[in-house]
Amino acid sequence: MAEYNRENLSEEELEWQRRRRERVQRMKLEKEKEIQKQRMIKRAMPVAAIVLVIGIVSGVALSGRAGEKTPDSKTVEENITAKAEDLKNRENGLEASGEQIAGNEEIEAVKTEGNMPEGMASVSQGEPDSQEVAATPGQITANSAATGTTVSAAPNIVTAGNGKYEAHTTDATTAPPGEVESTNVVFIDLESGDVLAQRGYKEVVNPASMTKVLTLLVAAEHVTDLDDTFTITIDITDYSYVNDCSNVGFEVGETVTVRDLLYGTILPSGGDAAVGLATYVAGSHEAFVEMMNDKLEELGLSGTAHFTNCVGIYDKNHHCSVYDMAMIMEAALANDLCREVLGARTYTTSSTAQHPEGITISNWFIRRIEDKDTGGEILGAKTGYVNESGSCAVSYGVDASGKGYVCATTGAHSSWRCIYDHVALYKTYSE
Repeated sequence: MAEYNRENLSEEELEWQRRRRERVQRMKLEKEKEIQKQRMIKRAMPVAAIVLVIGIVSGVALSGRAGEKTPDSKTVEENITAKAEDLKNRENGLEASGEQIAGNEEIEAVKTEGNMPEGMASVSQGEPDSQEVAATPGQITANSAATGTTVSAAPNIVTAGNGKYEAHTTDATTAPPGEVESTNVVFIDLESGDVLAQRGYKEVVNPASMTKVLTLLVAAEHVTDLDDTFTITIDITDYSYVNDCSNVGFEVGETVTVRDLLYGTILPSGGDAAVGLATYVAGSHEAFVEMMNDKLEELGLSGTAHFTNCVGIYDKNHHCSVYDMAMIMEAALANDLCREVLGARTYTTSSTAQHPEGITISNWFIRRIEDKDTGGEILGAKTGYVNESGSCAVSYGVDASGKGYVCATTGAHSSWRCIYDHVALYKTYSE
């Protein structure tokens, strides 16, 4: 179970877990308020019983003095007993109600456990895992010259011309190695354009947060000043919260740079950064999505690819194939800014009033695969996860000779399984 400890969870799974804890905490507070209310009522009941008895006895005495027929002592006793029994029943009912309320937390836990990303059920609860905050050699910061990152050289990519990218199967194309569990797979040699391995590579799937590679590409082609600023609005944070998106952690009213939005979209897969970036570029999320679909058409992918949002939220009309995603990745690799962002290991956002020291974010996939034997090096990646597509990722790597490859997969049962699938593919097919 070691691969499922909290340290090994992706940013999206950690965000999901954090929101689950928030829901449980809210339920605890509501439960405590209800139980406190019940206790107050229970404490008041003995007093109410005494008052009731006094009232009955007083009524009997007054009736006698008024010359009315006085109930015999047996009748009075029966009345008192009946009232006391009624109070007791009400008290027991409240105790039962309290037990039911106390059980709601467990019921909610079962419900959320059922919707939990696979592989997270054994994770113990605790404080949210911090995104890697320790400075590392060569760490990228928004305030360092040229962001302090070394951008990989543009790969030699075969294109179809007219801004389109393509890859093709050959007689040498094989099924993925047996240990690869992802349901949809494509592994492409960038120099030849050959599909070296594939499984269901043209089936339409939901790309989840791999969507953000296109978000990054469209934005990168339209921004001119990375130091320009944008203020986060409540509509942006609400959209991200309501849809249970991963987040950078930007706050309403926080003014961040365009560079922050670009890195925030990819490294922690921030929904707040992606929607903010879309709004900055196009004026609205909806207008930006139109630009994304125009780009898909320009790339020659609109026959199978169509997006309804810039984040990767599930929608039956939000789809593409892993082949389409590989072509989107190839287009992004041809853009220096995209290649820089996709290849960043860590990044610290600019200082703001809300976050004076910035927010340190990191690329979970790159941090976890960098010490694995792929036969070369992974230079860029973007992960994703929704229930409908499982854990997925698109990556770019080179072999020992510097030859480039793109790999796209969906349908892994866990984020670690997704990584090991990519490791197996690079190890098997890179020269």
